[in-house]
Amino acid sequence: MSSNYSRDFAVFATMGRLNMYFLNPAALTSEIAILAGGLSSRMGRDKSRLRLGRRTLLGHVRATAERLRLPVRMIRKDLVPRCGPLGGIYTALKTSRQQVILFLPCDTPFVPLALLEKLLNSLRLDDAGVFVVTHKKVSFPFLLRRNCLSVVEKQLAKRQYSLQALAGALRAKEILLSPDEGMDLFNVNTPQEWEIARKRWFGPECHAR
Repeated sequence: MSSNYSRDFAVFATMGRLNMYFLNPAALTSEIAILAGGLSSRMGRDKSRLRLGRRTLLGHVRATAERLRLPVRMIRKDLVPRCGPLGGIYTALKTSRQQVILFLPCDTPFVPLALLEKLLNSLRLDDAGVFVVTHKKVSFPFLLRRNCLSVVEKQLAKRQYSLQALAGALRAKEILLSPDEGMDLFNVNTPQEWEIARKRWFGPECHAR
């Protein structure tokens, strides 16, 4: 066993964070960025502050993210506004001091810790990024290396703001999710989706949180 590997393993052990994905050295230089700078135009009010049980939507996402014990940042104001999620992605990459960023939206209160661990453990040295795929489209959450910034800048210049276009430009790795995993990524954009989330949260199958 190499001295570097032993040192890294010892660091993780002392931090009490022994999970499968921590064997990936990328976790040493990673952070989490939660994007909360959108206009919430379809909701008609700031969806990040909607309260579901004891926490807001943003609070639920943050609580799950913090269980990874990596640095967590909120991106509330995009450096390039009105560009959809690409504005927040650009802002996080531009201002990050870490090498790898795990991106989460503020409106997926059911996102499971296991999926975030799976993502972090999937990144290899030759991967520019890793996206999950659900309903035949790439989606949050996803990983990007900070050196993807130049590609994001080109996408902004071309006004190609979608995650699909970004994943294609990066030739990013894609992880196909099962239907159950896809259900856990349910996001809240409209009043109708908010009511669905509330029914799911307070339904008999939901655990108290």
